[in-house]
Amino acid sequence: MASGARGDGTRMTLRNTGEPSGFASVAAPVVEAPMRRATNKDLARLARILEGPA
Repeated sequence: MASGARGDGTRMTLRNTGEPSGFASVAAPVVEAPMRRATNKDLARLARILEGPA
């Protein structure tokens, strides 16, 4: 994870890396999209919390 200040806020980059093994390697293609949506939803909520009312 990296972050940096910008004129209009802070930009954060999150990278999840790793290679699934065992059952996870079989399930990975099925759960990839839902996990991405959940992560995006969580990050959007975090942004709303951090950028809350001024």
